[in-house]
Amino acid sequence: MNKKMLITGLLVFIPMSFTQAQSDSVSQLLADYSTQGATTADAEQGKILWQKTFDGKGEFSRRSCTSCHTRNLAKTGKHVKTNKEIKPMAPVVNPQRLTNIKKIKKWFKRNCKWTIGRECTAQEKANILVYINNQSGYQE
Repeated sequence: MNKKMLITGLLVFIPMSFTQAQSDSVSQLLADYSTQGATTADAEQGKILWQKTFDGKGEFSRRSCTSCHTRNLAKTGKHVKTNKEIKPMAPVVNPQRLTNIKKIKKWFKRNCKWTIGRECTAQEKANILVYINNQSGYQE
C-alpha cells in the first residue's frame, strides 16, 4: 500500500471512529439515565438549562454553563476562575467530545455542582447530552 492511500484511509477512518465512539457513548449514557428515571431526552430543555444563570456563593456567584463554555458550543471557551482554555463542546468541531463515558460522568458531576450547586438529575444530564450532541457547529 502506498503512503497516499494509507494517509487517505486514515483521514477517512479516524473521524468515523470518533463518530462511532461518540454515538456509542451517548447511547449508553442515555440508556443509563433512562434506568435512573429520565424520560425522553429533550435538546431544547438542554439548551434552556445550558443558558440558565444560577446563583451561587463567592466571587463567581452568578454562573451558567455559558459562563465558561460560551453560547456557541463550536467556539473555544475559558474557565471564569482559572482562565484555562476549554476546547469546543460541539462534537462536529471537536470530534473527541462525547467519546469517553468516564470523562463525561466526571465533568457532569463537577460542573453541575460548581454551576448549579448540586449534581444534575438524570433527566438534566440526558437533556444537556442531546443538546451538545446535536450541535451543528453553526449557531448564533
